[in-house]
Amino acid sequence: MKYIFKLLISCLILFSCSSGGPSDDGPIVTPNNAPSKPSLVSPSNNLLCVENVLTFNWNASVDPDGDTITYKIEIATDNSFNNVLHYGNTTSTSYQATLLKGTAYYWRVIATDDNNASSDYSSVFQLYTENEGLTNYLPFSPELISPNNGETVSGEVITLQWEANDVDQDDLVYDIYIDTVDPPITLVSEDQTETSFDFNLSASTIYFWRIVVKDENGGETVGQVWNFNKI
Repeated sequence: MKYIFKLLISCLILFSCSSGGPSDDGPIVTPNNAPSKPSLVSPSNNLLCVENVLTFNWNASVDPDGDTITYKIEIATDNSFNNVLHYGNTTSTSYQATLLKGTAYYWRVIATDDNNASSDYSSVFQLYTENEGLTNYLPFSPELISPNNGETVSGEVITLQWEANDVDQDDLVYDIYIDTVDPPITLVSEDQTETSFDFNLSASTIYFWRIVVKDENGGETVGQVWNFNKI
């Protein structure tokens, strides 16, 4: 009887020690950190390139964990990158591509480590490749400033803001289209020089808008469609 009692006490002590010690939930997993965002170097922004065989360069990203970094470069003919003509994956910070002449291009880079954690995209640089005999280059596609694409906004009036550049340094004017249909067809301002526009809103409406940018030599570039939601 004493033997059984001692055995029970031993089991209780053993159980108490095992349950009161550190929990065994497996190995501690260290979170993986993404690399820093690449910064573009050359070709510089808004550049007219004489050659159409170009080497793209950017500064190296930094990975907090010391992981190997791979860069993906995208070169497109639109600044929304729906029409990417060249892309490449490389561990170096340069990439060579042969481009069409007389064409506007937009390029950006993203960094990914060997654990599949990615940085944000770099800023977008734009360039034109020179074309023999071409005397006027179309303006670059307008770039959105505010509101953000898909943003939900409040208030009765919103200020739309954008920017645009021209490699010829021509004076630019803008047509603004705003509508509740996609693509927008209602012209609300024509040939304005300002890069902002105040617009009165109706409640619970999704608005679609786009900018057409025109230079002084008859060149015209139609921008992409952006949208925002009025609550």
